[in-house]
Amino acid sequence: MYDQVTLKLNVDPLILSALQEDITSEDVSTNSVMPEPKDGEVDLICKEDGIICGLQVFERTFTLLDDKTRVEFFVQDGDEVKKGQLMAKVYGDIRVLLCGERTALNYLQRMSGIATYTHSVAVLLEGSKTKLLDTRKTTPNNRIFEKYAVRIGGGNNHRYNLSDGVLLKDNHIGAAGSVTKAVTMAKEYAPFVRKIEVEVETLDMVKEAVAAGADIIMLDNMEHEEMKKAMEIIDGKAEVEVSGNVTKENIARLTDLGVDYISSGALTHSAPIMDISLKNLHAI
Repeated sequence: MYDQVTLKLNVDPLILSALQEDITSEDVSTNSVMPEPKDGEVDLICKEDGIICGLQVFERTFTLLDDKTRVEFFVQDGDEVKKGQLMAKVYGDIRVLLCGERTALNYLQRMSGIATYTHSVAVLLEGSKTKLLDTRKTTPNNRIFEKYAVRIGGGNNHRYNLSDGVLLKDNHIGAAGSVTKAVTMAKEYAPFVRKIEVEVETLDMVKEAVAAGADIIMLDNMEHEEMKKAMEIIDGKAEVEVSGNVTKENIARLTDLGVDYISSGALTHSAPIMDISLKNLHAI
């Protein structure tokens, strides 16, 4: 759940922007059938099994439109929900319920889809030392929602943004001239409290990263046998992350490596939404 400072400073502006995208002047459909205020209620119903996530954002969407709106929840973020389950009731001005419906559901469906997919991947790593990480491959302006959903699903967050940590990828190394130069320059520039991670693609780069004193070495798109050799070279001198087109379908092939982390962009860029609806709207 987001604390009040994060909610007001970082979440509310994004929800308001989404509402403004959907309502540029008025909700013509709603104003046509409901010209005057009228109290009502509507049911939040799950239409498929999954992990629910984003209930606070769902509620906030309505209360930003009208702070008199009230949501009665029967579940909480992280719960396993079933098809047909009644998850909440929303009470308020019917006009608010109608014009906020789509935006509220968009957030809830997307976040629940990510949490559900992440959970299905995380269970494949149970019993191992390896932590599942997300990436920065998120929907623009939705990272704060998507990375939260990864945590609710049982995954862990990699760096939040470019200010959050040093990760020297192939083009950084190309710009610096070599792995050694890139690590040296990062150590000179970055605060000493920052770990330095280096992305490598060959065993020669692995050797260079170890010698340069990288804190974390990311094995990117390497063959399985090559990664085994890389682990022997690193030999505990750095933490190890594996990355590169990791999905639920192929992550099992990596579990025998004993790496510290496996990162997967698919957690956020390829998770399908979870089907959720607001139904049975009526006046009270």
